[in-house]
Amino acid sequence: MSIPSVTIELLHRHIADAETQWSLGTFGGIAEFARDGDEKVSLTQSASGAAAVTARGGIAIDLFDDCRPFAFETITKTSWSQKVAFCLPIDSCAMNGRAVLTELGPDREALKPQHRESILFDLGLGALQADLCVRIDDYDMVTRLRRHCGRSLFAPANPAMGLLLETNPHRVFISRIGRIEVYQAIPPATGKSPDGPHTHVLPKLLKSRRTHAATEPIPDGWIPCAHLYPRHPVRDGSFDAASHDSFQRAVERFGLPEYLAVKRQVADAIRFGEPPWSRAVAQDRHSRANVRIALRQLEAAGMAPPVLQLWIAEFDHTTSADGENDALPRHAE
Repeated sequence: MSIPSVTIELLHRHIADAETQWSLGTFGGIAEFARDGDEKVSLTQSASGAAAVTARGGIAIDLFDDCRPFAFETITKTSWSQKVAFCLPIDSCAMNGRAVLTELGPDREALKPQHRESILFDLGLGALQADLCVRIDDYDMVTRLRRHCGRSLFAPANPAMGLLLETNPHRVFISRIGRIEVYQAIPPATGKSPDGPHTHVLPKLLKSRRTHAATEPIPDGWIPCAHLYPRHPVRDGSFDAASHDSFQRAVERFGLPEYLAVKRQVADAIRFGEPPWSRAVAQDRHSRANVRIALRQLEAAGMAPPVLQLWIAEFDHTTSADGENDALPRHAE
């Protein structure tokens, strides 16, 4: 079995697109990659992968034959998000699952040659589908950090976290299908994450051992190992029909048919002037979310029939649990 050409084309097109953002990690611990349109970037492509590297960070993805992309939308507080999850079967997605700080040696797979002698440490956060690591090139700091290997990063009185904040090492998050490297400094606890590549590590969410947000309609048996987030069609109050149509085509090709059918059912009902009580609507979590997404997209596109407001009043007049925080990243609006 080989990787479908449409999957490789999807990867190549979005790696080359500065409007697309990326994430890799797990629920509560992710690295994000983004770049500016005028930012200097090194782009490479291969038969199974692609990479983009800037002065602030980089991403490399190399797909397996059994990797499958799922395109979908999720509800947010005021709009919707759109993303593609590159997933592996649960029995082939696992990384090392280390539970203590562990030295791994030189990072021979670093995206830049000058970093391949720097020392990689697994933070030991125990994620299923990703190893969350840091990379250090200062020998003195490597020596100091080695003293705390074999202990949980969050163990009482463990100074390792303080050393990492002092060092501002590269963060390197790795899954079976690739890695994201972040070279920018770690912001202070009270600071805002910088634009461009950055990471989030949220211990309370990591303790849940979830592999992804509950709002993501990932089929059972599949685990997301990287995500892409294409340009959102709503920017600065305007609606970009071309961006919207482009992602709808991705949903048709890589999405789950049952949720696409829900959106089409809603659009057809409104087109024919049918009130919301005229049709039975599936009541599972993701179907309800897709009803609300369909309504918001029709409204954003400029549709204004009176029946649309009836549907919005019936299905989207309050913020429900379907709009729960995805625990980052936030690329929806």
